Amino acid sequence: MKFKLFRILTVILSFFLLTGFVPILSFVGPGVTALTSGNIYKASAQFIVNQRIEKETGKNSLALIKETLVEEKDKKIKKNLFDEDLRQLVETRIKITRQKLDNQNLQKLLKKRIEVTRSILNKNNTTQ
Repeated sequence: MKFKLFRILTVILSFFLLTGFVPILSFVGPGVTALTSGNIYKASAQFIVNQRIEKETGKNSLALIKETLVEEKDKKIKKNLFDEDLRQLVETRIKITRQKLDNQNLQKLLKKRIEVTRSILNKNNTTQ
């Protein structure tokens, strides 16, 4: 009995593998679900969902998920690059603004020193 079952499974498996029958994964997934959980309804639902996804997108569910993850990763990388460029731009603008403010403060301080020095000189000139 076991040998007969083994022979049948070997023939079926060799048919799938040797003939290039591509949608084997759409049968393997639900089959594994049915064997491990014993839930035929769950396996059937998984098969139907996979077939529907393949009909709508032209890709199996694994390829669709992989493509989606790659796109999200690319978007993240682009966003990070944009964020980095924006951060560098803001930092350079802050440095330029600080330099301008420092120059203005230095000029104000210099003008004040000049005025104080002039007033001291004027006092000295008037007292002599």
